[in-house]
Amino acid sequence: MTVERPSGIPARVVLLTGASGAGRTTTAHVLEDLGFETIDNLPISLLDRVLGGSAAMPPLAVAIDVRNRDFSVDGVVAVLDRITASESAQAEVLYLDCRADVLLRRYSETRRRHPMAPSETPEIGIERELELLAPIRARADHLIDTSDMSPHDLRAEVERRFGPGVEGMMAISVESFSYKQGLPRGIDMIFDVRFLANPHWEPALRALDGRDPEVAAFVEDDPRFGDFFRRVSELVISLLPAFKDEGKTYLTVGLGCTGGQHRSVTVAERLAKALADNGWQVSTRHRELERRGLEPSPSVGKSG
Repeated sequence: MTVERPSGIPARVVLLTGASGAGRTTTAHVLEDLGFETIDNLPISLLDRVLGGSAAMPPLAVAIDVRNRDFSVDGVVAVLDRITASESAQAEVLYLDCRADVLLRRYSETRRRHPMAPSETPEIGIERELELLAPIRARADHLIDTSDMSPHDLRAEVERRFGPGVEGMMAISVESFSYKQGLPRGIDMIFDVRFLANPHWEPALRALDGRDPEVAAFVEDDPRFGDFFRRVSELVISLLPAFKDEGKTYLTVGLGCTGGQHRSVTVAERLAKALADNGWQVSTRHRELERRGLEPSPSVGKSG
């Protein structure tokens, strides 16, 4: 029997799930530090009862995974449908993603057994779980790929998305990447900047990256840059209110070039600033620079 939540301020409910080994425990601790009441591995059948608390209860984060005794994809999707249809709770799904090879390495380092293959190899368990969770991943409001993240990086990302002052806002992430290394996961819009002049072929610029003023000036001096950037920035800025009206709380824009070091970084930095100047909460990430151990750019923040 469904327990109705008393009328009043809607509850904020974050359903936390994802691949085993992707950082669910770390994320739950971060959410707890941010003021969420956290419940780990709650049976799906009890979720309605939990949501029937007092109207003054703090925001709730519920971690759900395949260890759950009544876990099923259909059951989780049914719960998501009920909460989404209800006016008494603001529900968001946070899915922690991770590449299979990274998950395998993490299991090898800890020598843990995979919950979906306790008597078999971790590879089999990882494959089964990722396939099982695919429908829930597709429903996620927030998808965080932890493949290249340290626990510190994951904490910072969760704080950006769920920290004080961000509720009710739509946060934007602008990310640069290399096409040679594959598309980032969870990207909502992608723009290819490989047509711009490449600083890689300039010996004085090759070792620098797109945050360097000399590299940025080189990229922006391309005659095609001005019109391209104007059109892209106008398109993104014009679409953001529509995404927000649809209830989207987080949106990621990707800029890709060949190596992910020069052109995509410059354009990502420039686009992030343009969005911040228009009043949006923006952060930047440069995937390939992070993989090389270079310091990430600080969050651009919000103008005004």
